[in-house]
Amino acid sequence: MKSIYNATDLPLKEEYDYIIVGGGITGCPLAATLLANYSVLVLERGSAPPSYPQLLLTIDRVQEDDGKMVQEDDGKTHYHRFTLEDGVAIVRGRVLGGSSMINGGFYSRADYQFYNEFGIHWDMDVVEEAYHLQHLMGTKTSSSIFDNEGKRHEAVELLNKGELKNLKVAFASYVERIIFFSKASGVSTSGIVYSDSKERTHEALIRDEGEVMLSAGAIGSPRLLFLNGVGPLPHLSSHKVSVVSENLDVGKFMADNPRNSINIVVPFAFDPSVGYVVGITKLSVATIVEKFSGPLSSSSLRLVSFIDVKVSPTVRFNYFEDPEDLARCVRGMRHSLPRNLFDDASMETFCSSTVTTIWHYHGGCVVEKVVDGDLRVVGTNSLRVVDGSIFNTSSGTNPQATLMMIGRYTGLRMLQERGVAK
Repeated sequence: MKSIYNATDLPLKEEYDYIIVGGGITGCPLAATLLANYSVLVLERGSAPPSYPQLLLTIDRVQEDDGKMVQEDDGKTHYHRFTLEDGVAIVRGRVLGGSSMINGGFYSRADYQFYNEFGIHWDMDVVEEAYHLQHLMGTKTSSSIFDNEGKRHEAVELLNKGELKNLKVAFASYVERIIFFSKASGVSTSGIVYSDSKERTHEALIRDEGEVMLSAGAIGSPRLLFLNGVGPLPHLSSHKVSVVSENLDVGKFMADNPRNSINIVVPFAFDPSVGYVVGITKLSVATIVEKFSGPLSSSSLRLVSFIDVKVSPTVRFNYFEDPEDLARCVRGMRHSLPRNLFDDASMETFCSSTVTTIWHYHGGCVVEKVVDGDLRVVGTNSLRVVDGSIFNTSSGTNPQATLMMIGRYTGLRMLQERGVAK
């Protein structure tokens, strides 16, 4: 794609109509939609997409050093691995296309209850336009971003649907600062300062009526707000960060859907029910994965460094902190095991000791707390957050399709606001 550049090859100063921070599952469809009428710069901290994206299966395995969990991340892979304070290893996509380049390819619409609880007054006609999948009543089976020949179709392909003459994508770019200024209507955003791999500083500015959109995910977007003075006063002041807009809820109401697995050896051959690429062996092993949506346990994100933008924040999801979450895990496991095999106390220990992530974490910039119903950051102008950090609950089975929809949906609504779309 001719529109993709190493950040080192872009001008040190340039203007655009829109700037999107994060070229992932939500940022790509958002950009593709806006490209119909406007110039767009997409800033991606990761690399350009590979020719043959591979499925990552072992992202929840980490080594131990003297009994402590350690990070296995050299800064060069397509996935950014780090360990939660809970001791669970998680990953973030670090490549153009985001986690759609490394995930299992599951594609499933959000439950209708999700829209009712979200906090946005949805235009369901626009929602339907942004989806291309319908579920029949009954058991929800997965669709997939893999085609019948096993080829992955990731979010980055959506950029080809837009007017590429209006697009510039800068990979290996790190956002150093959101440029804020004050005016009569409040604090506004005029652009982004970012650095490239040669540590040169670039300034990307937005034109009149333009906007900056954060699509860096549930970890990245609240982190960027913190770094730029949007957040709770005590946390910012303790790190001597100038407060641009105080908001006590930035980085809060985060949650991850806990995952627990049981492996069962079965005496017969069977077909997998989830769309993974699998090897063929003589041993038939079934893995039953329990994941429940809408965990009651929640957590928050805190920054370690307000100086180095590449340092990961600290996150603790507090899996099973709420007793009801633990009880739900026990009930779910009992459906998969013989009756009366273990008592509740043993099952609770099993749930707590085997918990890991299913990579569907969300929150941190929740609607009606950090952003309004149009996803604008409260207390600022020309700054929105468009990604999974705005979720106040899980979208259901898998968030990938919903995240793509929200990118497309927000882009269409923005075009409507400017009078260039119906």
